[in-house]
Amino acid sequence: MISEREVAKTLTLIERDPLKAKEIVSKYPERDYFVVGITGSPGSGKSTMTDKLAEMFAAEKDVAIIAVDPTSAFTGGAFLGDRIRMRRSSRRKNIFIRSMASRGAVGGLSPGIYDAVEFLGRVGYDIIFVETVGVGQSETDVVNLADLVLLILAPGSGDDVQMLKAGIMEIGDIYVVNKQDLDGSQKLLANIEATLKLSGIHRDVISTNSVTGENIDNLKKLIQSHLTVLSQTEKLKKNRKDRYRFNLLNTLFSIIRTRYKKTEDLEKIISFYANKEEEDNGSKEN
Repeated sequence: MISEREVAKTLTLIERDPLKAKEIVSKYPERDYFVVGITGSPGSGKSTMTDKLAEMFAAEKDVAIIAVDPTSAFTGGAFLGDRIRMRRSSRRKNIFIRSMASRGAVGGLSPGIYDAVEFLGRVGYDIIFVETVGVGQSETDVVNLADLVLLILAPGSGDDVQMLKAGIMEIGDIYVVNKQDLDGSQKLLANIEATLKLSGIHRDVISTNSVTGENIDNLKKLIQSHLTVLSQTEKLKKNRKDRYRFNLLNTLFSIIRTRYKKTEDLEKIISFYANKEEEDNGSKEN
């Protein structure tokens, strides 16, 4: 694995230029890794949960965290608020943490984040946690990026109503009712289970306390179980293919939106996509 400093410098290049990013990523061989998305309402404890889970998985694997922070209106960068809450993870040598700005992306994730995840996976990180800014009806891009999505919810933050909104129920693979020591947690848990049943959606639901660590070990086992099933099926390969296609489409949209006058950029990415399609079709025939 390359040094942490080199990883950080490369991620800066990736974040600045989506076309250069794809050239950089393609220099490293493909390998197996997992992407776990962590999303949920603001104040539900996403950062603390990410910190706990990363620390636990780091006992066995190399872990990376991408914390997606709101974009600063002044600098265009990230506010870095999430990293402050990840004190345990920041002290471990085999956990790499990077804050990246959402850059106003409609679905909550900028094109650079997709390339950053691919880069981190290829250079040796086994599990990559991506913590989003916060879930909303339009912020569902995490399903296009992650192999597994944790939807973190907490009592007293309007989640009872938010759960019923279109687009929210489908994004989670595991529903986590965090801050289980607070009043209303059992009611929220029951509401989630009832809503899932009514909608005909089969998902795992678990309650935790990310501050005290209560039941986090069982959540880790649940995550590991899901990832094991994924690795034993074709679902993981499909995820990779879908992620790649969505990344390219996302990049095209970004170029059209911000640099549409520079037609050579558009031609480059279209050519890159066409060549990749030819390679994929050729490998299938062989």
